Amino acid sequence: FQFDPNRDLAPVGKIGDAARLRIIGEDGNDVAPGETGEIYFLPNDGPGSTYHYLGAEPKRRPDGWESLGDIGRLDAEGYLYLGDRLADMILRGGANIYPAEVEAAVSAHPDVRSCVVVGLPDSEFGQRVHAILELDETIDAQAIADGMSDFLADRLSRYKHPESFESVRIATRDDSGKVRRTLLRDERAAFREALVYETM
Repeated sequence: FQFDPNRDLAPVGKIGDAARLRIIGEDGNDVAPGETGEIYFLPNDGPGSTYHYLGAEPKRRPDGWESLGDIGRLDAEGYLYLGDRLADMILRGGANIYPAEVEAAVSAHPDVRSCVVVGLPDSEFGQRVHAILELDETIDAQAIADGMSDFLADRLSRYKHPESFESVRIATRDDSGKVRRTLLRDERAAFREALVYETM
C-alpha cells in the first residue's frame, strides 16, 4: 500500500465566475492538473473587491493572487480538492510530511478509532511527528504504540512514522470530522516546554 496524497483530499466543487483559482507549487509556478500545491484566489475585480478575511491575513503575491495557506489540487475538469493547511505541514530534517497522510495510515489500525498528527519541536530535526490516538478504554495504549512501527512498515515511509504517541479517551475530531490541529499542537508544545524548564 502506498499513500496517494491526492486520494484523500476532500472535493469542494468548482470556483464560480466571479473569481479565478490557481494551484502553485513550492517553486512558485503553477502545477499541472492532479498535482498538489498551495491554493490561490483572485477575484475578477481585484484583491479585496468582493471579500474581507476575518481572523487571518492572506499571503499576497506581487501579482495580487492571495492564499490562506490551504493545500489542494484541481482535477482535469476544474474541480477543487482540499487537503491539509500549509501551517499544519511537518518539516522534519528538511522533508515535508503531510499530517493527513500519516493519520490515514495510523487510522487503518483496527484498534485506533481516530488519529490526529501534529509536529512538535525537535532539537535535531526541527520537528518530530506526534500522534494523538483516540482509543477504547479497554485497549493497551502502550502495546499499540510499541507495535505501530511494524504496522506501518508497508504503509508509510519510515521517516514519516510517528516518533511519539499520546492516548486520549475523548474524540479527536468534531462531528463533521474536522480537527483544530494548530490548537492541539500548540498545547502540547507549551506543555513540553514547561516540562523541560522544570526539569533543568
